[in-house]
Amino acid sequence: MAGLIKFDSVTTSDKVHTIFVNRNIPDTAIALLVNNSCRVIVWNGEELLSNSEISECLKECDAFLSTGSIHIDKEFITVNKHLKIIAQASAGYNNIDLETAKQWDVAVANAPNTMNRATADISFLLMLAVSRKMGFMTDKVKNGAWQDFKFTEFLGQELHGKTLGVFGLGNIGYEMARLCKSAYNMKVVYHNRSVNSKAEQELNATYVSFEELLQQSDVVSVHCNLTEETKGIFNAAAFARMKPTSIFINVARGGVHDEAALIKALQTNIIWGAGLDVTNPEPMLPDNPLLTMENVVVTPHIGSATTTARQAMAELAAQNIIDFFTGKPIASRIV
Repeated sequence: MAGLIKFDSVTTSDKVHTIFVNRNIPDTAIALLVNNSCRVIVWNGEELLSNSEISECLKECDAFLSTGSIHIDKEFITVNKHLKIIAQASAGYNNIDLETAKQWDVAVANAPNTMNRATADISFLLMLAVSRKMGFMTDKVKNGAWQDFKFTEFLGQELHGKTLGVFGLGNIGYEMARLCKSAYNMKVVYHNRSVNSKAEQELNATYVSFEELLQQSDVVSVHCNLTEETKGIFNAAAFARMKPTSIFINVARGGVHDEAALIKALQTNIIWGAGLDVTNPEPMLPDNPLLTMENVVVTPHIGSATTTARQAMAELAAQNIIDFFTGKPIASRIV
C-alpha cells in the first residue's frame, strides 16, 4: 500500500515483533521499537485510513500502536484478534471496546500523565481567551473591522479572585487549578469520584457536590473521563444552574457536554462564554453557531499538541509494547 514506511529491527533475533502505527509518530518512539527487536510499519499518508484498511495492514502484525484517531470497536478487535497488544498513544481510551479485547485476550495499554501540563495549558489559555473575547477580536482585526475606540463595547472579564470549579480533579485538573491559583489567586472548588487530598492541602481546594460546583463557579473547567455517568452531564439543566457570568471550559471529551444545550445557553445568556478544545462531533461542522459567537473560542482538539507531550505519548506507547513482549509489567495496562 502506497504511504507505508517500514523500519526493520536492528537485531537478527528470531523474536522480532511487527508493529503497525496508523499515523506518523516522533522518530524517537520508532527508534525505541527498532532497537528492541521490533519491525515497524508506519502509515505516512495524508488521509486517515479506514478500519478495514488498518486491518489489512495488521494482518501480519503482532501489535498495533494507535494514535487514538479511530474507533477500535467490537468488529475491529474481532477481525484483529491475532494481535497481542494495542498500545494507544493517548490518555483517553473510550474509543476502545475493552470487553471485546478482554474476550480475545488482546492486551490494551494507554499513555497517561504524558500530556498533563500541555492540556492544562490549553484549558488555561481557553479561559483567558474567552474572558477577553480574544478569538472574536482577532477576527475583527483580520477582517478589517478594527475601527474607532468604543468605551463600553466588547468588554471582557477579569479573573483575579474568582472561583474555579474543576469537574474531574485528576492530574490535568490539578495542573489547571494550580495555574489558576498561582496566576489569579482563584478559589478552587471541585467535584470528583473521590477526594483529592493533594489539591486540598496544596491548593486549599474544596470538595463540593456537582450542583454546588455549578452554582459557585465563575469558571467551570472539565477534565473528566467520558463514561456512561459523565456522558452529556453538562446539559440544559446543568447550564441553567450556572451563573449568568460563568465561563464553561471543556478539554476532556466533547460527549461530556450537550452541544445543542450549550449553544442555547450561550444564545440566551444563561451562561457568559465557552472555550472548547473538544466538540461533538469532531471535527466541528463549519456552520456551527458556536464559531460565530463573541464569547466562544474553539480549538481543534490540540490539548496535547506540544513537541514534548507528543514525544512522551508515543515513547510510552512504544515502551508499553516493548515491556509486553519482554514480559515486564506495564504500568498503564488497562486490559
